[in-house]
Amino acid sequence: MADFHQSGAIATFHKLGKTDLEKIEEELFWYSKERPIALVLPSLYSELEGEALKGIIKKLKDITYLKEVIVTLGQCTRKEFDKARKFFSVLPQETRLIWNNGKRVSDVYKKIHAAGLSLGDAGKGQSAWMAYGYILAQRDIRVIALHDCDIFTYNRELLARLCYPVTNPNLDYEFCKGYYSRVTDRMHGRATRLLITPLLRSLIIILGDIPLLKFLDSFRYPLAGEFAMNVDLARIN
Repeated sequence: MADFHQSGAIATFHKLGKTDLEKIEEELFWYSKERPIALVLPSLYSELEGEALKGIIKKLKDITYLKEVIVTLGQCTRKEFDKARKFFSVLPQETRLIWNNGKRVSDVYKKIHAAGLSLGDAGKGQSAWMAYGYILAQRDIRVIALHDCDIFTYNRELLARLCYPVTNPNLDYEFCKGYYSRVTDRMHGRATRLLITPLLRSLIIILGDIPLLKFLDSFRYPLAGEFAMNVDLARIN
């Protein structure tokens, strides 16, 4: 059986019973008229060859509440970038690709470094950060959702449940993070169970009642690779 315990300052929305996906998507469609949603897909070129991303694209074709999809690509050549453009061109939503090691974006990174700001090493975090910058420059997006491109069990419900708490203006949530029940006969979620949770709780014992540490410890699955947030959170971070 699943664990429905609520702990800390973070509310966990458990899946209780059968989800009325059509109702959720219909509400998202109407809410997105006033609160447009952009989906960020940080992707490696190698993932274009995998079955997971092909399945994700197939599901995204049927989603009507997304205003825009932003694919932010890791290291790739010009030829690979052109193939990626063709691969994602089948999406019906307005779709943009960010070539993070292309000349134009590389010039932007150089200017940022020249100004004394460190963005860290190239990777998913840096790619996502650049995508947020593009979205903020558009000025019409109100909700940003992000998930990885290697989810083999991807379905429309995953994205709908991720976007709904932040998009619904009546709920007043600013941030939502994915969570999966890990109650099986296997040791799933090892990084969280054996590293992150013990580390956070050790820091709380050593450093005391620090709000940020308690906030992070309240998440059921802090390493989940998908989340949605109000665009203002991206702006202040």
